[in-house]
Amino acid sequence: ITALTCYDASFAAALERAELDIALVGDSLGMVVQGQDSTLPVTLEQMVYHCKAVARGLRTPLLIADMPFVSYRDVPVAMDSATRLLAEGGAAMVKVEGAGWVVDVIKALAERDVPVCAHLGLTPQSVHKLGGYRVQGKLEAQAQQLLEDAHAVSNAGADLLVLECVPAELATRITREVPIPTIGIGAGAGCDGQILVVYDLLGLTPGKRPRFSRNFLQGHDSIEAALAAYVEAVRAGSFPGPEHSY
Repeated sequence: ITALTCYDASFAAALERAELDIALVGDSLGMVVQGQDSTLPVTLEQMVYHCKAVARGLRTPLLIADMPFVSYRDVPVAMDSATRLLAEGGAAMVKVEGAGWVVDVIKALAERDVPVCAHLGLTPQSVHKLGGYRVQGKLEAQAQQLLEDAHAVSNAGADLLVLECVPAELATRITREVPIPTIGIGAGAGCDGQILVVYDLLGLTPGKRPRFSRNFLQGHDSIEAALAAYVEAVRAGSFPGPEHSY
């Protein structure tokens, strides 16, 4: 499964031509588009706006939209937020971070026919609680909790599961055990698919490049060629390599 983040119609059309499977309108736009220090300032209104823009340039890939910080803090709020992202924004699925109380939100959305992508491991909306952007599941107790959480979100009705910054061995085990597809970012090659922030893929993100990313624009003469190289590398199993994993 090939996936990338996307924030506007022009990039959406490029992803369409590259024949990607999934376009994620991520709240990562807070950092890579708005220049914020985290994803927390991103509002639901902004997510709907960017989702609309992406939907105009997209036809085939599955369009997933992040539910921004506190936009799913309880079931009624989550339903209102998801309704806006699907009905106004044009998304086909929403993504929520975490387990615990979020499992009840996933269950409620799934019961109301809202497709849900869960997100475990490094969950950027919980950056302050996690103490920064760190690999999750390195300790045995943490790994066991992540495994239990993966089963919980799947049992609640999630259709997809993103695993971010999780040790490759653990991500592979989760992928084998849960019945829903997993999409990794910094989680090794054992997941069912991969996702990157599109600006990371193109080497545009300022500062230090994330370990799990790769600049696919290097050695290619266009954005379209870089996107095609990414799709080919993921489908061939050559990306991510050990150097992109934990």
